[in-house]
This record gives sequence, structure tokens and C-alpha cells, in this order.
Amino acid sequence: MIYPMNTLKQVINFYLLLISLPFASCYGQNRPETTNNGVKASKGTLNMDIFNANTAPQIDNNIRSIFQDKKGAYWFGSNGTGVYRYHEKKLTHFTKKDGLADNQVQSIQEDSLGNIWFGTGVFGVSKFDGRNFTTYTNKENLQLAIGNASDWKTKPNDLWFYAGSGVYRYNSKTLVYLPLNQTDTKQNPPNVLSRFAVYCILKDKKGNVWFGTQAQGVCRYDGKSFTWFTEKGLGGSAVLGLFEDSKGNIWFGNNGAGLFRYDGKSLINFTEEKGLVNNEFKVSGKNGPGTLARVYTINEDNYGNLWIGTVDAGVWKYDGNNLTNYTTKNGLTSEAINCIYKDRNDELWFGSDRDGIFKFDGKNFTKFEVR
Repeated sequence: MIYPMNTLKQVINFYLLLISLPFASCYGQNRPETTNNGVKASKGTLNMDIFNANTAPQIDNNIRSIFQDKKGAYWFGSNGTGVYRYHEKKLTHFTKKDGLADNQVQSIQEDSLGNIWFGTGVFGVSKFDGRNFTTYTNKENLQLAIGNASDWKTKPNDLWFYAGSGVYRYNSKTLVYLPLNQTDTKQNPPNVLSRFAVYCILKDKKGNVWFGTQAQGVCRYDGKSFTWFTEKGLGGSAVLGLFEDSKGNIWFGNNGAGLFRYDGKSLINFTEEKGLVNNEFKVSGKNGPGTLARVYTINEDNYGNLWIGTVDAGVWKYDGNNLTNYTTKNGLTSEAINCIYKDRNDELWFGSDRDGIFKFDGKNFTKFEVR
């Protein structure tokens, strides 16, 4: 399983791994076509006539992302076997063979036209229009920006994706790579990992866009300027989760330093405040059951309870006063939670790293099974 690294040595090792990967395999099975807006795109051969040919018996056990589209269909992104679509009791499976950029699916979104977008491993981006997959992160399609004011100009319907030294922005016509390191004249390419690599993105209610990075903490872009948050241990370790709660607080999930809260004025390390740190992790990499140090995902239920998924201590619920920890004693068979998603029915879904997907009934967790 691929997780972000927290030391310079690990970053260098991961960089060496990236440049040794066969990037051509992400695109080698696609053929060049032209989209309606004139942008060249590489399409797979998938169409509705062979939709049933990709029916799958079950969902992979390692889930990185969950999403429900406007039609009510659920999409489950895996760590290495592609993406699964579940609708009307039918499970369909898509991989690189169908045109997906990579079989690790880290994020899923839907645009205003109903196209489904996937942020994949090796910092790829693919779109599914109901018939074909289109990969935008290749030499023919990707526009490299220098990061000036016009490049960063945002619109409400823009889609944002992770990149190795910044972000991709799709503006309804083109996908543009925007590096976050504004002082470096020799920018790293988008598929090469750096301290500015983005692992999570949040568009808040005020229109700000937030980016959680590999080692530079959190960056907020308000449409005009950038503000960086690195204090209280936020910088140095990878920020993997960003969330805005119903009260307008912004929460940051850090892989090592824990959970942070920003109320618009001040930043606190919530994990330190509650005495749930794991000092051993940064020293030796040791997991910390019962701690709140390695936070991967954050969400909120209809009652205002905050739910925090960790990679080594299960799930935590915070009701504004008390913290409750849910582990294997409460039905979870994996204490590593990669994602928490709230669907259109306001139900929470929990994606784990080795035992699939869980739902919560108010007391216990039960595994979601396709029947």
C-alpha cells in the first residue's frame, strides 16, 4: 500500500521509485481522439455496449475513496485494482484496460455535466463520460503553467486534483498544472514528488481552496494570495485530511502530528490538547493504538459529531465535548481507515485498508457486502 512519507530520506527514496516506474503504461493502451472542446484526449475502448462485460463479484478490500454521483450510483476507488461502480445491486469494475490512468484511485468527483473524474496514482487524472475514459495527464493534453495570477484564477465549477509539486485545476476546458512553490524558478514536473506534493484538497463555503501537502503543512488560496500554516507541528509530516465542519471550523489531519483545528483566527493542535499524541511514531514509526496521531480522513454526521479516521487506531468520534474510540472491539476488522464519506442520504461510509467498507448503526460497525 502506498502512503505518503514523513522524512526527507523517504521522500528521496519515493522519488527514485517514481522515476523507475513505467509511466508509459498509464497511456500505452489508449488511442488519441479529439473531445468536443477541441482538446486532444486519449480514450479507452469502453462503451455502454460492453458495460456488462466488466461486472465484478466483489469490491476490493483496500479502499482509498468513496463517492456517490447524481444518479445515485456509488463509486469505490481501490488502492491498486481500479474503481468499482455500484448501482441497483450491480457492481461494475474499471481498470487501466478500460482507459483509467492508473489502478490506484485516490479521489473521485463529478462535474456539472455528470462526468466522473478520478485522481489516480502517479498523479494521474481521468474522466469517465458514461461511455469512455479520457486521460488528461499526458504530454499531449496537460498544460504546464508558471503559477501567475491568471493561471490561479478560480471559478466555482473548477475541479482540483493532486500533483507531485502542486495541483491540477480543470476549468471546464483544460487541465492545468499549478506548482505551489512560487519561489522556485526550476519547477518540478507534476508527476515527481516534492515537499509541495498535494494529498488532499478542500473548497470551503467562502470559496477558499485548501491544500494539504507532503511536508509544507497546509496552504490556503483565497483567489488572490496564499497563506501557509506550518506551526504547532503541522509542517514536516504529510497532511492527508482536510474538512470544514458545520460551524465553519477547518480541520487538518496530519500523519504523525495528529488533528488540528483552525477557527478562522487561531490554530490548535487538537491531539496535543487531548493528550493523544504518539511520540514514538516520529522516532521509530511505531503505531499507536488509542492515539490520535496519524489522521487520514475527517467527516461529520447529521448530528454534528466529527468522525476521524486513523491508520493505526480505528475511528474516533468527537461530539464537541467527548471523544469515543471505535476499534476491532466495535466491529471493525481493520483499524486503518483511509476515507470517510457522507452520501446523499447523510449516511457515513468508512473505507479501510484491508477489509473493504463499513457502515455504522449507532453502536457498532458492520461490513458492507454486495448482494
